Amino acid sequence: MIEALRDFPDNIIAVACKGHVTRDDYETVLVPIVEKAIERHDKIRLYYQIGSDFDGIDPGAVWEDFKVGVEHLLRWERIAVVTDVDWIRHTMRAFGFLIPCEMKIFPTSEAAKARDWIIAA
Repeated sequence: MIEALRDFPDNIIAVACKGHVTRDDYETVLVPIVEKAIERHDKIRLYYQIGSDFDGIDPGAVWEDFKVGVEHLLRWERIAVVTDVDWIRHTMRAFGFLIPCEMKIFPTSEAAKARDWIIAA
């Protein structure tokens, strides 16, 4: 499940992933949020919180995630990933060089620090 987080500036897409993530989650939650932000801003930021109860992602959701990222590749300004899920942390570190913007990974205990970083000018 993907849910939108509130109380972030308009240029920041803030979402939390919990449990199992499906293609439908991307199509009905994340993609509309990204499209609206892209219409309003040249550069956007992403605050991506992945809970400890995250138990996987459907192959269709992986494809949607890839499409959203690549389709707007040069529009991303900053990405903050907040998680204690080890395989996600390792994957983000391993493939982070492919992301053409500043990205930081934060443990869940530093969610407030991640929020401050993603909002900072």
